[in-house]
Amino acid sequence: MSTPCRRRLMRDFKKLQDDPPPGISGAPCESNIMIWEAVIVGPPDTPFEDGTFKLKLEFTEEYPNKPPTVKFISKMFHPNIYNDGSICLDILQNRWSPTYDVSAVLTSVQSLLDEPNPNSPANATAAEMYQSNRREYERRVQETVESSWIEIGGDDSDGEEDEKPEPLPSTTTNEMEVDATES
Repeated sequence: MSTPCRRRLMRDFKKLQDDPPPGISGAPCESNIMIWEAVIVGPPDTPFEDGTFKLKLEFTEEYPNKPPTVKFISKMFHPNIYNDGSICLDILQNRWSPTYDVSAVLTSVQSLLDEPNPNSPANATAAEMYQSNRREYERRVQETVESSWIEIGGDDSDGEEDEKPEPLPSTTTNEMEVDATES
């Protein structure tokens, strides 16, 4: 059944495939257009650089009038991300607008990685560390980045972890190359 929400999600998907923002990929699950999986690459020149982070987006029939629920599946250490992966981001709550599409949501989440708001913390430990001990904060983020390589790479039939995640279809190989052996 085609509803305004589902038609909009198909348009969002087409836009994301035709004109993906750098370091962002997403698509609906094969069996349910209301549930999407996405991957965000950590922004360059940030502590999250080269991380490949999985997210899940869930939409209701009220979309685009109501925002999706967006959660990181990947383990994250960030002042505005709860331990369960939920994200404290104004456009996903009180600043939502029906003009935002999936691409805008994912771009905003990617930007949040480099621009945390420690005054509105979802993770008090990360917020305190971000403000008072930036070196330790960045060390913890680096652990998160390295763990993201394993999550994306998965394990193959020989039981060993892949060294590099597969490139996303919407990015070039050069953008995605990550050497997991460097630390």
